[in-house]
Amino acid sequence: MQEHNPTKLQQHVMSTLSFTVLRREPVLVGPASPTTPREKKRLSDVDDQDELRSHVRGIFFYRRGGLARGDPVDTIRRALSEALVHYYPLAGRLREVEDRKLVVDCTGQGVTFVEADADVRLVDLEADVPGLMPPFPWIEELCFEVEGSNAVLNCPLVVIQVTRLLCGGFAVWHSFNHTVADATGIIQFLNAVAELARGLPAPTVAPAWSREVLDARSPPTPSFPHPEYDQVPLTPTPTQDDIVRRAFVFGPSDVAAIKKGLPPHLRDRATSFEVLAAVLWRARTAALRTLRSDEEARLVTVVSVRRHSSALRLPDGYYGFACAYVTVVMAAGTLLSCSLADVVEQLREAKASVTPEYIRSMADLLVLRGRPSLARANVFLLSDLRHVGFQRVDFGWGEPVYSGPSHVNFRNAFFVAVKNSDGADAVAVPVALPTMAMDKFAAEIQSLLKDSIKQP
Repeated sequence: MQEHNPTKLQQHVMSTLSFTVLRREPVLVGPASPTTPREKKRLSDVDDQDELRSHVRGIFFYRRGGLARGDPVDTIRRALSEALVHYYPLAGRLREVEDRKLVVDCTGQGVTFVEADADVRLVDLEADVPGLMPPFPWIEELCFEVEGSNAVLNCPLVVIQVTRLLCGGFAVWHSFNHTVADATGIIQFLNAVAELARGLPAPTVAPAWSREVLDARSPPTPSFPHPEYDQVPLTPTPTQDDIVRRAFVFGPSDVAAIKKGLPPHLRDRATSFEVLAAVLWRARTAALRTLRSDEEARLVTVVSVRRHSSALRLPDGYYGFACAYVTVVMAAGTLLSCSLADVVEQLREAKASVTPEYIRSMADLLVLRGRPSLARANVFLLSDLRHVGFQRVDFGWGEPVYSGPSHVNFRNAFFVAVKNSDGADAVAVPVALPTMAMDKFAAEIQSLLKDSIKQP
Protein backbone atom coordinates (compact mmCIF):
# COMPACT_ATOMS: atom_id res chain seq x y z
CA MET A 1 0.00 0.00 0.00
CA GLN A 2 1.17 3.51 -0.79
CA GLU A 3 2.59 5.70 1.96
CA HIS A 4 0.16 8.33 3.23
CA ASN A 5 0.99 11.85 4.24
CA PRO A 6 -1.15 14.80 5.33
CA THR A 7 -0.84 16.68 2.06
CA LYS A 8 -2.48 13.79 0.24
CA LEU A 9 -5.23 13.55 2.80
CA GLN A 10 -6.07 17.21 3.08
CA GLN A 11 -7.61 19.46 0.50
CA HIS A 12 -5.90 22.84 0.77
CA VAL A 13 -8.29 25.79 1.00
CA MET A 14 -5.87 28.70 0.66
CA SER A 15 -6.67 30.36 -2.63
CA THR A 16 -4.92 32.86 -4.86
CA LEU A 17 -7.73 32.78 -7.42
CA SER A 18 -9.60 36.03 -7.93
CA PHE A 19 -12.59 36.49 -10.21
CA THR A 20 -15.66 38.68 -10.54
CA VAL A 21 -19.27 37.56 -10.67
CA LEU A 22 -21.87 39.83 -12.22
CA ARG A 23 -25.40 39.01 -11.07
CA ARG A 24 -28.72 40.14 -12.44
CA GLU A 25 -31.43 41.10 -9.98
CA PRO A 26 -33.13 38.06 -8.42
CA VAL A 27 -36.47 37.18 -9.98
CA LEU A 28 -39.32 34.94 -8.94
CA VAL A 29 -39.97 31.96 -11.21
CA GLY A 30 -43.48 30.57 -10.80
CA PRO A 31 -45.22 27.52 -12.25
CA ALA A 32 -45.57 27.61 -16.04
CA SER A 33 -49.31 27.03 -15.65
CA PRO A 34 -51.41 29.61 -13.79
CA THR A 35 -53.90 26.92 -12.72
CA THR A 36 -51.89 25.09 -10.06
CA PRO A 37 -54.00 24.47 -6.93
CA ARG A 38 -54.33 27.22 -4.34
CA GLU A 39 -54.53 25.33 -1.07
CA LYS A 40 -52.75 24.76 2.24
CA LYS A 41 -50.78 21.54 2.66
CA ARG A 42 -49.61 20.35 6.08
CA LEU A 43 -46.08 19.14 6.60
CA SER A 44 -45.61 15.86 8.44
CA ASP A 45 -44.76 15.78 12.12
CA VAL A 46 -41.30 14.57 11.08
CA ASP A 47 -40.87 17.40 8.54
CA ASP A 48 -41.46 20.31 10.86
CA GLN A 49 -39.08 19.48 13.70
CA ASP A 50 -36.84 22.32 14.81
CA GLU A 51 -33.68 20.72 13.40
CA LEU A 52 -35.03 21.14 9.86
CA ARG A 53 -36.06 24.76 10.14
CA SER A 54 -33.09 25.88 8.10
CA HIS A 55 -31.79 25.87 4.54
CA VAL A 56 -29.49 23.31 2.94
CA ARG A 57 -27.22 24.38 0.10
CA GLY A 58 -25.43 22.60 -2.69
CA ILE A 59 -23.73 23.19 -6.02
CA PHE A 60 -23.18 21.51 -9.39
CA PHE A 61 -20.36 22.29 -11.84
CA TYR A 62 -20.75 21.40 -15.53
CA ARG A 63 -18.40 21.46 -18.49
CA ARG A 64 -19.29 22.84 -21.87
CA GLY A 65 -20.65 20.18 -24.22
CA GLY A 66 -23.13 17.38 -23.91
CA LEU A 67 -26.25 17.15 -26.02
CA ALA A 68 -27.66 20.52 -25.00
CA ARG A 69 -27.73 23.54 -27.22
CA GLY A 70 -28.39 27.08 -26.10
CA ASP A 71 -27.98 29.02 -22.90
CA PRO A 72 -28.00 27.06 -19.62
CA VAL A 73 -29.59 30.00 -17.81
CA ASP A 74 -32.59 30.16 -20.14
CA THR A 75 -32.86 26.38 -20.35
CA ILE A 76 -32.86 25.82 -16.59
CA ARG A 77 -35.16 28.76 -15.88
CA ARG A 78 -37.73 27.42 -18.35
CA ALA A 79 -37.46 23.88 -17.01
CA LEU A 80 -37.72 25.14 -13.42
CA SER A 81 -40.99 26.85 -14.24
CA GLU A 82 -42.32 23.67 -15.87
CA ALA A 83 -41.21 21.51 -12.93
CA LEU A 84 -43.08 23.77 -10.51
CA VAL A 85 -46.33 22.78 -12.20
CA HIS A 86 -45.75 19.28 -10.83
CA TYR A 87 -44.12 20.45 -7.59
CA TYR A 88 -46.40 23.43 -7.04
CA PRO A 89 -46.07 23.40 -3.21
CA LEU A 90 -42.42 24.47 -3.66
CA ALA A 91 -43.68 27.69 -5.28
CA GLY A 92 -45.62 28.52 -2.10
CA ARG A 93 -44.70 29.89 1.31
CA LEU A 94 -44.45 28.30 4.75
CA ARG A 95 -46.86 29.48 7.42
CA GLU A 96 -47.11 28.54 11.07
CA VAL A 97 -50.50 27.59 12.52
CA GLU A 98 -51.62 26.24 15.90
CA ASP A 99 -48.93 24.72 18.14
CA ARG A 100 -46.19 25.86 15.71
CA LYS A 101 -47.42 23.40 13.08
CA LEU A 102 -46.02 24.22 9.64
CA VAL A 103 -48.15 24.29 6.51
CA VAL A 104 -47.33 25.25 2.95
CA ASP A 105 -49.57 27.95 1.59
CA CYS A 106 -49.62 27.06 -2.12
CA THR A 107 -49.68 30.61 -3.43
CA GLY A 108 -47.82 30.00 -6.69
CA GLN A 109 -45.56 32.99 -5.94
CA GLY A 110 -42.52 31.10 -7.15
CA VAL A 111 -38.92 30.38 -6.23
CA THR A 112 -35.99 32.77 -6.40
CA PHE A 113 -33.80 32.58 -9.49
CA VAL A 114 -30.52 34.42 -10.06
CA GLU A 115 -28.69 34.74 -13.38
CA ALA A 116 -24.94 35.37 -13.17
CA ASP A 117 -21.72 35.46 -15.18
CA ALA A 118 -18.21 34.81 -13.81
CA ASP A 119 -14.96 35.78 -15.53
CA VAL A 120 -13.32 32.47 -14.67
CA ARG A 121 -12.99 29.10 -16.38
CA LEU A 122 -13.80 25.74 -14.90
CA VAL A 123 -10.18 24.66 -15.33
CA ASP A 124 -9.13 27.64 -13.20
CA LEU A 125 -11.43 26.49 -10.41
CA GLU A 126 -10.11 22.92 -10.73
CA ALA A 127 -6.51 24.14 -10.60
CA ASP A 128 -7.26 26.17 -7.48
CA VAL A 129 -9.10 23.30 -5.74
CA PRO A 130 -7.67 20.02 -7.08
CA GLY A 131 -10.41 17.45 -7.46
CA LEU A 132 -13.00 20.25 -7.28
CA MET A 133 -14.47 19.30 -3.93
CA PRO A 134 -15.53 21.33 -0.91
CA PRO A 135 -14.53 23.35 0.94
CA PHE A 136 -14.49 25.93 -1.85
CA PRO A 137 -12.67 29.10 -0.71
CA TRP A 138 -14.59 31.18 -3.27
CA ILE A 139 -18.03 29.60 -2.79
CA GLU A 140 -19.65 32.85 -1.65
CA GLU A 141 -18.98 34.25 -5.12
CA LEU A 142 -21.12 31.55 -6.72
CA CYS A 143 -24.06 31.67 -4.34
CA PHE A 144 -26.17 34.71 -3.72
CA GLU A 145 -27.84 34.95 -0.33
CA VAL A 146 -30.90 36.93 -1.34
CA GLU A 147 -32.05 39.21 1.47
CA GLY A 148 -34.61 37.37 3.57
CA SER A 149 -34.02 34.06 1.82
CA ASN A 150 -32.64 32.42 4.97
CA ALA A 151 -35.91 32.88 6.82
CA VAL A 152 -38.10 29.83 7.34
CA LEU A 153 -41.54 31.45 7.15
CA ASN A 154 -43.11 33.61 4.47
CA CYS A 155 -40.24 33.54 1.97
CA PRO A 156 -39.30 31.46 -1.11
CA LEU A 157 -38.62 27.81 -0.34
CA VAL A 158 -35.98 27.44 -3.06
CA VAL A 159 -33.19 29.67 -4.39
CA ILE A 160 -31.26 28.76 -7.55
CA GLN A 161 -28.35 30.65 -9.10
CA VAL A 162 -27.01 29.66 -12.51
CA THR A 163 -23.58 31.12 -13.23
CA ARG A 164 -22.06 31.00 -16.71
CA LEU A 165 -18.28 30.51 -16.85
CA LEU A 166 -15.93 31.87 -19.52
CA CYS A 167 -15.27 28.41 -20.94
CA GLY A 168 -18.92 27.64 -21.66
CA GLY A 169 -19.31 25.60 -18.51
CA PHE A 170 -21.54 26.72 -15.69
CA ALA A 171 -22.42 26.26 -12.03
CA VAL A 172 -25.85 25.66 -10.51
CA TRP A 173 -26.11 26.63 -6.84
CA HIS A 174 -29.25 25.74 -4.92
CA SER A 175 -30.71 26.38 -1.48
CA PHE A 176 -33.77 24.50 -0.17
CA ASN A 177 -35.86 24.97 2.94
CA HIS A 178 -35.11 21.64 4.64
CA THR A 179 -38.60 21.23 6.08
CA VAL A 180 -40.10 20.58 2.65
CA ALA A 181 -37.58 18.03 1.33
CA ASP A 182 -34.74 15.79 2.43
CA ALA A 183 -31.68 15.14 0.24
CA THR A 184 -33.53 12.46 -1.73
CA GLY A 185 -36.45 14.81 -2.25
CA ILE A 186 -34.18 17.66 -3.35
CA ILE A 187 -32.52 15.43 -5.94
CA GLN A 188 -35.91 14.14 -7.09
CA PHE A 189 -36.99 17.72 -7.78
CA LEU A 190 -33.72 18.72 -9.45
CA ASN A 191 -33.88 15.61 -11.62
CA ALA A 192 -37.35 16.68 -12.68
CA VAL A 193 -35.95 20.08 -13.68
CA ALA A 194 -33.09 18.33 -15.50
CA GLU A 195 -35.40 15.98 -17.39
CA LEU A 196 -37.59 18.86 -18.54
CA ALA A 197 -34.46 20.79 -19.53
CA ARG A 198 -33.47 17.84 -21.72
CA GLY A 199 -36.85 17.94 -23.45
CA LEU A 200 -38.82 15.22 -21.68
CA PRO A 201 -42.57 15.98 -21.63
CA ALA A 202 -42.90 15.27 -17.89
CA PRO A 203 -40.77 14.09 -14.96
CA THR A 204 -40.26 10.33 -14.93
CA VAL A 205 -41.04 10.26 -11.19
CA ALA A 206 -44.38 11.81 -10.30
CA PRO A 207 -44.18 13.72 -7.01
CA ALA A 208 -46.28 12.57 -4.06
CA TRP A 209 -47.12 14.74 -1.03
CA SER A 210 -48.86 12.32 1.40
CA ARG A 211 -47.17 13.90 4.42
CA GLU A 212 -49.81 12.48 6.75
CA VAL A 213 -48.11 9.05 6.60
CA LEU A 214 -45.34 10.35 8.87
CA ASP A 215 -47.62 12.08 11.36
CA ALA A 216 -47.73 11.16 15.04
CA ARG A 217 -50.32 8.68 16.21
CA SER A 218 -53.36 9.65 18.24
CA PRO A 219 -52.63 9.63 21.07
CA PRO A 220 -48.83 9.90 20.65
CA THR A 221 -47.22 6.90 22.34
CA PRO A 222 -43.40 6.85 22.03
CA SER A 223 -42.11 3.31 22.45
CA PHE A 224 -38.34 3.84 22.08
CA PRO A 225 -35.77 6.02 23.81
CA HIS A 226 -34.68 8.83 21.50
CA PRO A 227 -31.37 10.17 22.80
CA GLU A 228 -31.07 12.34 19.69
CA TYR A 229 -33.64 14.66 21.31
CA ASP A 230 -32.30 14.58 24.86
CA GLN A 231 -32.71 17.87 26.67
CA VAL A 232 -29.08 18.71 27.39
CA PRO A 233 -27.34 22.09 27.65
CA LEU A 234 -26.03 23.49 24.38
CA THR A 235 -22.24 23.48 24.19
CA PRO A 236 -20.57 26.58 22.73
CA THR A 237 -19.15 26.62 19.22
CA PRO A 238 -15.92 28.32 18.14
CA THR A 239 -16.10 31.71 16.48
CA GLN A 240 -16.01 31.73 12.69
CA ASP A 241 -12.73 33.65 12.80
CA ASP A 242 -11.04 30.63 14.35
CA ILE A 243 -12.52 28.01 11.99
CA VAL A 244 -10.60 26.43 9.12
CA ARG A 245 -12.06 24.01 6.60
CA ARG A 246 -10.35 21.10 4.84
CA ALA A 247 -11.42 18.00 2.98
CA PHE A 248 -10.08 14.55 3.82
CA VAL A 249 -10.16 12.05 0.98
CA PHE A 250 -10.25 8.31 1.60
CA GLY A 251 -9.73 5.87 -1.24
CA PRO A 252 -10.61 2.15 -1.33
CA SER A 253 -7.14 1.20 -0.06
CA ASP A 254 -7.58 3.46 2.98
CA VAL A 255 -10.87 1.83 3.93
CA ALA A 256 -9.45 -1.65 3.34
CA ALA A 257 -6.46 -0.87 5.54
CA ILE A 258 -8.67 0.31 8.39
CA LYS A 259 -10.94 -2.72 8.07
CA LYS A 260 -7.94 -5.02 8.45
CA GLY A 261 -7.79 -3.98 12.08
CA LEU A 262 -11.38 -5.04 12.77
CA PRO A 263 -12.41 -8.50 13.99
CA PRO A 264 -13.22 -10.94 11.16
CA HIS A 265 -16.98 -10.74 11.73
CA LEU A 266 -16.91 -6.97 11.12
CA ARG A 267 -14.56 -6.76 8.15
CA ASP A 268 -17.14 -7.91 5.63
CA ARG A 269 -20.24 -6.55 7.36
CA ALA A 270 -19.20 -3.04 8.32
CA THR A 271 -19.78 -0.45 5.59
CA SER A 272 -17.22 2.14 4.59
CA PHE A 273 -19.46 4.78 6.14
CA GLU A 274 -19.58 2.98 9.50
CA VAL A 275 -15.83 2.49 9.57
CA LEU A 276 -14.94 6.03 8.52
CA ALA A 277 -17.59 7.57 10.79
CA ALA A 278 -16.03 5.81 13.78
CA VAL A 279 -12.54 6.97 12.74
CA LEU A 280 -13.59 10.57 12.19
CA TRP A 281 -15.57 10.80 15.43
CA ARG A 282 -12.68 9.53 17.53
CA ALA A 283 -10.14 11.75 15.77
CA ARG A 284 -12.37 14.81 16.13
CA THR A 285 -12.99 14.16 19.83
CA ALA A 286 -9.27 13.71 20.47
CA ALA A 287 -8.44 16.85 18.46
CA LEU A 288 -10.85 19.17 20.25
CA ARG A 289 -9.54 18.30 23.72
CA THR A 290 -12.50 20.10 25.29
CA LEU A 291 -14.26 17.18 26.97
CA ARG A 292 -13.56 15.68 30.37
CA SER A 293 -13.24 11.91 30.23
CA ASP A 294 -16.66 11.50 31.86
CA GLU A 295 -18.46 13.95 29.55
CA GLU A 296 -20.72 12.56 26.85
CA ALA A 297 -19.79 12.79 23.19
CA ARG A 298 -22.50 12.30 20.57
CA LEU A 299 -22.26 10.95 17.04
CA VAL A 300 -25.42 11.57 15.02
CA THR A 301 -25.95 9.96 11.62
CA VAL A 302 -28.84 10.43 9.21
CA VAL A 303 -30.57 7.19 8.27
CA SER A 304 -33.12 7.06 5.46
CA VAL A 305 -36.32 5.16 6.22
CA ARG A 306 -37.26 4.69 2.57
CA ARG A 307 -36.27 1.02 2.78
CA HIS A 308 -39.38 0.72 4.99
CA SER A 309 -41.60 2.47 2.44
CA SER A 310 -44.13 -0.35 2.30
CA ALA A 311 -44.59 -0.63 6.07
CA LEU A 312 -44.73 3.15 6.45
CA ARG A 313 -47.01 3.57 3.41
CA LEU A 314 -44.58 5.99 1.78
CA PRO A 315 -45.65 6.34 -1.86
CA ASP A 316 -43.25 6.41 -4.80
CA GLY A 317 -42.23 10.00 -5.42
CA TYR A 318 -42.47 11.05 -1.76
CA TYR A 319 -40.12 13.99 -1.34
CA GLY A 320 -40.57 14.94 2.31
CA PHE A 321 -38.10 14.30 5.11
CA ALA A 322 -38.00 10.51 5.45
CA CYS A 323 -35.01 10.06 7.74
CA ALA A 324 -34.13 9.44 11.36
CA TYR A 325 -31.32 11.00 13.33
CA VAL A 326 -29.50 8.04 14.90
CA THR A 327 -27.34 8.80 17.92
CA VAL A 328 -24.45 6.99 19.59
CA VAL A 329 -23.58 8.41 23.02
CA MET A 330 -20.30 7.53 24.74
CA ALA A 331 -18.23 9.06 27.50
CA ALA A 332 -15.30 10.83 25.87
CA GLY A 333 -12.77 8.78 27.82
CA THR A 334 -14.43 5.54 26.77
CA LEU A 335 -14.60 6.64 23.15
CA LEU A 336 -10.89 7.38 23.05
CA SER A 337 -9.78 4.27 24.93
CA CYS A 338 -12.01 1.54 23.50
CA SER A 339 -11.27 -0.30 20.27
CA LEU A 340 -12.42 1.05 16.93
CA ALA A 341 -14.47 -2.14 16.57
CA ASP A 342 -16.49 -1.19 19.67
CA VAL A 343 -17.41 2.15 18.13
CA VAL A 344 -18.34 0.52 14.81
CA GLU A 345 -20.51 -2.05 16.61
CA GLN A 346 -22.40 0.64 18.51
CA LEU A 347 -23.04 2.60 15.33
CA ARG A 348 -24.27 -0.51 13.52
CA GLU A 349 -26.62 -1.34 16.39
CA ALA A 350 -28.00 2.19 16.45
CA LYS A 351 -28.65 2.15 12.70
CA ALA A 352 -30.32 -1.25 12.91
CA SER A 353 -32.77 0.11 15.50
CA VAL A 354 -34.45 2.27 12.85
CA THR A 355 -37.57 0.23 12.15
CA PRO A 356 -41.05 1.41 11.10
CA GLU A 357 -42.09 1.36 14.77
CA TYR A 358 -39.04 3.46 15.65
CA ILE A 359 -40.10 6.11 13.10
CA ARG A 360 -43.64 6.21 14.47
CA SER A 361 -42.23 6.50 17.97
CA MET A 362 -40.01 9.38 16.83
CA ALA A 363 -42.98 11.28 15.35
CA ASP A 364 -44.91 10.73 18.59
CA LEU A 365 -42.08 12.06 20.71
CA LEU A 366 -41.60 15.11 18.51
CA VAL A 367 -45.24 16.09 18.95
CA LEU A 368 -45.33 15.37 22.69
CA ARG A 369 -42.17 17.42 23.26
CA GLY A 370 -43.15 20.37 21.06
CA ARG A 371 -40.80 19.54 18.18
CA PRO A 372 -37.48 19.84 20.01
CA SER A 373 -34.11 20.41 18.40
CA LEU A 374 -31.46 17.74 18.31
CA ALA A 375 -29.34 17.47 21.41
CA ARG A 376 -26.32 19.58 20.49
CA ALA A 377 -24.00 18.94 23.40
CA ASN A 378 -20.64 17.81 21.99
CA VAL A 379 -22.36 16.58 18.85
CA PHE A 380 -20.87 15.54 15.51
CA LEU A 381 -23.49 15.04 12.78
CA LEU A 382 -22.48 12.99 9.73
CA SER A 383 -24.51 12.49 6.55
CA ASP A 384 -23.63 10.02 3.79
CA LEU A 385 -24.65 11.69 0.52
CA ARG A 386 -22.75 9.45 -1.88
CA HIS A 387 -25.77 7.41 -2.94
CA VAL A 388 -28.50 10.05 -3.10
CA GLY A 389 -27.91 10.76 -6.80
CA PHE A 390 -26.28 14.19 -6.88
CA GLN A 391 -23.79 12.98 -9.48
CA ARG A 392 -26.52 11.98 -11.95
CA VAL A 393 -28.34 15.31 -12.34
CA ASP A 394 -27.96 16.12 -16.06
CA PHE A 395 -29.52 19.30 -17.44
CA GLY A 396 -28.37 18.33 -20.94
CA TRP A 397 -24.67 19.10 -20.58
CA GLY A 398 -23.74 15.70 -19.21
CA GLU A 399 -23.09 14.64 -15.64
CA PRO A 400 -21.57 17.21 -13.28
CA VAL A 401 -17.87 17.50 -12.53
CA TYR A 402 -18.81 18.00 -8.88
CA SER A 403 -22.22 17.69 -7.28
CA GLY A 404 -23.11 17.93 -3.63
CA PRO A 405 -23.23 20.28 -0.66
CA SER A 406 -21.47 23.60 -0.97
CA HIS A 407 -20.90 24.46 2.69
CA VAL A 408 -19.68 22.73 5.85
CA ASN A 409 -19.92 23.92 9.44
CA PHE A 410 -18.41 23.06 12.82
CA ARG A 411 -20.97 20.52 14.04
CA ASN A 412 -21.79 18.88 10.71
CA ALA A 413 -19.88 16.99 8.02
CA PHE A 414 -20.88 14.85 5.06
CA PHE A 415 -19.57 12.14 2.77
CA VAL A 416 -19.50 12.97 -0.93
CA ALA A 417 -18.43 10.78 -3.84
CA VAL A 418 -15.28 11.93 -5.68
CA LYS A 419 -12.38 10.48 -7.66
CA ASN A 420 -9.00 10.26 -5.99
CA SER A 421 -5.68 11.09 -7.68
CA ASP A 422 -5.61 7.57 -9.18
CA GLY A 423 -9.05 8.00 -10.74
CA ALA A 424 -10.63 5.50 -8.34
CA ASP A 425 -13.93 6.09 -6.55
CA ALA A 426 -13.26 7.76 -3.22
CA VAL A 427 -15.05 9.61 -0.46
CA ALA A 428 -14.32 13.21 0.49
CA VAL A 429 -15.24 14.47 3.95
CA PRO A 430 -15.04 18.26 4.38
CA VAL A 431 -14.42 19.16 8.02
CA ALA A 432 -14.58 22.49 9.89
CA LEU A 433 -12.52 22.85 13.07
CA PRO A 434 -10.53 25.47 14.98
CA THR A 435 -7.03 25.88 13.57
CA MET A 436 -5.13 24.04 16.30
CA ALA A 437 -7.72 21.26 16.44
CA MET A 438 -7.49 20.80 12.66
CA ASP A 439 -3.75 20.15 12.89
CA LYS A 440 -4.35 17.59 15.64
CA PHE A 441 -7.24 16.03 13.70
CA ALA A 442 -5.05 15.60 10.60
CA ALA A 443 -2.32 14.03 12.73
CA GLU A 444 -4.82 11.60 14.30
CA ILE A 445 -6.06 10.49 10.87
CA GLN A 446 -2.52 10.23 9.58
CA SER A 447 -1.43 8.11 12.56
CA LEU A 448 -4.38 5.76 12.24
CA LEU A 449 -3.74 5.13 8.56
CA LYS A 450 -0.05 4.52 9.12
CA ASP A 451 -0.82 2.07 11.92
CA SER A 452 -3.32 0.31 9.64
CA ILE A 453 -0.77 -0.03 6.87
CA LYS A 454 1.74 -1.62 9.26
CA GLN A 455 -0.68 -4.39 10.20
CA PRO A 456 0.24 -7.82 8.85
